[in-house]
Amino acid sequence: MGVTEPFRGDPATAGAIPSAPGGLFDVLSVAAVVLGPEGRIRLWSPEAEHLFGYSAEEALGRSAAHLLIREEHRDQVLTLFAQVMAGGGSWAGVFPVQHKDGSTRMVEFRNMRLQDEEQHLYALGLATDQATLRQLERNLALSARLVSQSPIGLGVLDTDLRYVSVNPAEERMNGVPAAEHIGRHVHDVLPFLDESFERAMKKVLATGIPVLDQYTVGRTPADPDNDHAWSVSFYRLEAPSGELLGVATSSVDVTERHRAVEEQRRTALTLQRSLLPHPPPRRPGLDVAFRYRPAQATVEIGGDWFDVIPLSGNKTALVVGDVMGSGVGAAATMGQLRTATRTLADLDLDPAQVMHHLDHVTDGLETIATCVYAVYDPYSAQCRISLAGHLPPVLLHPDGKRELLDLPTGAPLGGCGVRFHTTCFDIEPGAQLVLYTDGLVETRDQPIDERLDALLRVLDDPDRPLDETCDLLLHTLRHPGDHDDVALLIARASPCPRGEEASRACSRPR
Repeated sequence: MGVTEPFRGDPATAGAIPSAPGGLFDVLSVAAVVLGPEGRIRLWSPEAEHLFGYSAEEALGRSAAHLLIREEHRDQVLTLFAQVMAGGGSWAGVFPVQHKDGSTRMVEFRNMRLQDEEQHLYALGLATDQATLRQLERNLALSARLVSQSPIGLGVLDTDLRYVSVNPAEERMNGVPAAEHIGRHVHDVLPFLDESFERAMKKVLATGIPVLDQYTVGRTPADPDNDHAWSVSFYRLEAPSGELLGVATSSVDVTERHRAVEEQRRTALTLQRSLLPHPPPRRPGLDVAFRYRPAQATVEIGGDWFDVIPLSGNKTALVVGDVMGSGVGAAATMGQLRTATRTLADLDLDPAQVMHHLDHVTDGLETIATCVYAVYDPYSAQCRISLAGHLPPVLLHPDGKRELLDLPTGAPLGGCGVRFHTTCFDIEPGAQLVLYTDGLVETRDQPIDERLDALLRVLDDPDRPLDETCDLLLHTLRHPGDHDDVALLIARASPCPRGEEASRACSRPR
């Protein structure tokens, strides 16, 4: 694939634009020699000195045939020279040349007749080393064959992101003839592609850092009525001299894989949502709101869950958990853990005991999960809570004070066999307990402490309706393309008539 840089500007006012060293002419080291009508050397380029070994002082004025050609080939060369000078056209071919060091070199020649304004005739010879030329030709032929036969779509764009060349696979993929690509901007050829396509190329041009396997969904003239998906990579093109030439793209159509992933995503999401409670159950002394949001960019959904479980004595169990993994398998495991949690909750066990049994259940499922399990008693206005490797809940007080609860973190569920702890604390009317999975706060580029601080900043109004608080947290902390799902549960304590249960004391943490 050749790359040319078109002239920009007014030719009438343009000056010479120098080329940087390291280009094709430098690779070939083309020598130029001019002979007079008698065959004597009149002009001798520096490249000729490099190719043949003779300096200009040693070559000028001498017969080229005697200086460069061995005696056994001299008559043939003189005959060819006479034909060219007589107007018999140019001559091209390979000829053995005698180097100054005594060796014989095979040299590729191009010879043609020149004429000056006084009708004097000369012969111009252009020469380069045959081995270098053949290697370059082989490399170019191999590159051209690989590009033309590659099943991967390949394109080259200049520094203005206008197409210079495309291979047949790219032509078919885009549904636009190759000739209609050339000279046109990428978005003129493919107007339906996402803007991230062009942004990625500009970034590669600016930084030189390749972008690999960028997932792009859109439509092209090849199939304008249906979305297709491509895995696209971008590379900056530079000349050996370092001159910026443009950007190369490689594209693989992954539409079938994309559709399979989307189908798996829909299946996992359907299963996930079928296992989660909806709408929130009404509980004595407790207002509850919750949200589940699947991952927005990938199939990585299925592992998060939450639950609100009625217990005896009007108590309520609040659960949020996160199963490692994604897809249908994680959703199914989540369903099993949710069922086990509900079964254990019916036994009215202490939260740490529930975690102990869930640890054994999770070990049998050969997975790992984090979990927070809390039991709220509306009569004593107390909450008993236990963590299994989960992020700390937030307690938002009625006066606006918010705090990350300092609780024993424990280890994730999954057969570790560690001891779990129960912590007991009061929850005054109007206070909110915020439980969540890591997808709400964790990112790939920010420390978790900064993200937890951001969570606390959003919880700035204890009087805001719970549903509005859920939506605000998701809108503020989640980003487009997040790769993890989120389960969020907020419970606000409300006044509850005190009965005989009110005298029940809260035992010490275990």
